[in-house]
Amino acid sequence: MTPTYFKRISLLLIPFLTLGLMACSKGDSKSQVELGNEQSILHLGNGTEISDVDPHITTGMPEYHIQMALFEGLVAKDPKTLEIIPAVAESWTVSEDGTTYTFKIRDNAKWSDGDALTAQDFVYSYHRAMMPALGNQYAYSLYILENAEAFHKGEISDFSQVGIHAIDDKTLEFKLIAPVPYFLKLLDHHSMFPVQQKTVEKFGAMDERGTKWTRAENFVGNGAYTIKEWTPNKIFIAEKNPNYWDADNVSIQQIYFYPVELATTEERMFRAGQLHMTNDVPLEKFAEYKTDAPDMLYTAPYYGTYFYRFNTENEALKDVRVRKALAMALDRKAITERVTKSGEVPAYALTPPDDYGYKALAAIEYNPEKARELLAEAGYPGGEGIPALELMYNTLESHKKIALAVQQMWKTELGVDVTLQNQEWKVYLDRERTGNFQISRAAWIGDYLDPSTFLEMFVTDGGNNKTNWGNARYDELINMAANTGDLDKRFEYFQEADQILVDEVPIIPVYYYASKHLVHPSLKGINTNVMDYKPYKYMTLVPESGAAE
Repeated sequence: MTPTYFKRISLLLIPFLTLGLMACSKGDSKSQVELGNEQSILHLGNGTEISDVDPHITTGMPEYHIQMALFEGLVAKDPKTLEIIPAVAESWTVSEDGTTYTFKIRDNAKWSDGDALTAQDFVYSYHRAMMPALGNQYAYSLYILENAEAFHKGEISDFSQVGIHAIDDKTLEFKLIAPVPYFLKLLDHHSMFPVQQKTVEKFGAMDERGTKWTRAENFVGNGAYTIKEWTPNKIFIAEKNPNYWDADNVSIQQIYFYPVELATTEERMFRAGQLHMTNDVPLEKFAEYKTDAPDMLYTAPYYGTYFYRFNTENEALKDVRVRKALAMALDRKAITERVTKSGEVPAYALTPPDDYGYKALAAIEYNPEKARELLAEAGYPGGEGIPALELMYNTLESHKKIALAVQQMWKTELGVDVTLQNQEWKVYLDRERTGNFQISRAAWIGDYLDPSTFLEMFVTDGGNNKTNWGNARYDELINMAANTGDLDKRFEYFQEADQILVDEVPIIPVYYYASKHLVHPSLKGINTNVMDYKPYKYMTLVPESGAAE
């Protein structure tokens, strides 16, 4: 992007930056980015205010962006290839039958307070993550461990029977119920990050949510960074952790995360030199940057699906014909071409295609005529008599624009009136978690490159299901896929599972994501990949004079 492009709009003052968050004083002509380059401070837009940083109770991407800085699992991903690489564990071995994994933890792995990080810390963390009262929505992901499902469901109470054991201080062993092809990828998920027992239990019980252990003054983690400041709705500052095992290779000293819900505000901050990287790009600005400043626009296919959840216990939505009618009246192509216009691909099934050859064959067709017939069969011809419906979405301009388009399609094609309800992030999450909604905007970003990361979500009573829908055959398919290492068989099970979702419609897939960020030339070490995986330890800041390459 040329300097001329930055001058096309006036440099707007962002309200919370005027409250003292700007790195420069009134009389300083240097921008926040320029000062950040000099002081090794990275400025990032983060979408919205986070609910917490506890890795065992959160599900959102804003939280994950920060957790990536504060915690580290046994393994990580190569930011270029996404192949699994050593992290807290320096090495591992796998038994011949693929059911036993043994990890060697680094001798210099430490918590941010200087205490040694041990195998027992991981046993404690997995124990906590499996405690039913904690409400970890990813607990089902650990059912691949011996006796994990029985423990989580309260059928056994002795966690030592679960398939994770500390052989000694630096040796950790996992026992799986069957070979799991994606097991190493799963270990990089935030719900598998370790937490320090003494810190957690200083401020509450092992399985207590929302305690003070995650506050800046109390926090202890094991990542490349720790918490310096957390002022809700203003700023979250992470600073380099000197006790991190690979601290010598971490360049950036501090990261400032700004909770900016409006993409238009974030883009103005970027133009004003207040951000090195945005969380998103406004829909109406994408084409402009693509044409005039392609060097600053980082975009790529993204392993994620934008969809709507139905609460299947709702009076009208419990009828599959109503759900299917709403799904078939949705013109996804029009949404991606006329509303989002940023590289998204219409989605007719939940699971996006991946690099390993999986592509869902199931598809929800766009057929307004058939949709009207189904609605009439359900007793609501032309939408007459259907109970009032509400579509809930979290605060974001793009969500509102998509919801408005969907609202109009349902009115035009079906005669169905839907009220739109905008909710702040924490309220939205709470309403989804408690089932206090009718139709809810949702999204799922793959935790690893495997169809299971999407399809496991909708097992009966799964923590991330949230639709009140369940299907015994679906559960059986997901279980069988988890218990075989035969790739062809797994894909066969997944195809049938995707078809069940299309047939019973607990959700409406809308599109497959494309990641998009605006990145200042001074920020280096950014790689585009289908996971939008950008670990901060590999990033560097250089003066603008040396940034043009």
